[in-house]
Amino acid sequence: MKQSPTFKKNLKNQKKFSSQELTRNDEIAQTAIANFAGDLGELESALGMLQLGHQYGWRVLYLLHSKATIRKYESILGISVKDEFPEAGPSAERNNGYRVIQKLGKFWKVVSGEEKIEGKREVQ
Repeated sequence: MKQSPTFKKNLKNQKKFSSQELTRNDEIAQTAIANFAGDLGELESALGMLQLGHQYGWRVLYLLHSKATIRKYESILGISVKDEFPEAGPSAERNNGYRVIQKLGKFWKVVSGEEKIEGKREVQ
C-alpha cells in the first residue's frame, strides 16, 4: 500500500486505546458477531462504524449515515453512538463535512438533508 503524504501526521493523531478500551471494543464486536443473524454486509458495516467512531466521533458518523442506519448499527452492536464515541474524535478534522459544519454551525440541518454539503463523506 502506498502511504499518503499525511500518513505519519494522521497516525500520530489517532486515538491510542488503553487495554481496557481494547477489551471493551473486542467484547462489543464478539457479542455482535455471535448474536447476529441477517445480511452479513450490515454486520460488517456496523463493525466498521465501531472502529471509525472512536477516531472520527459520532458527529462524523451522522454525516456518513442516515439516522435510521445509525439506529440499525447501534442495535447490531448493542451501543449508543453518543454514549460510546466522542462528539468529535481525534481524526474528525480530516473529514470535509465536519470542517464545513464547524464553520456553518448547521449540523442537524445537514444531517436531516435540509442543507447540502458537497463532499461531506470525503476525508483528507
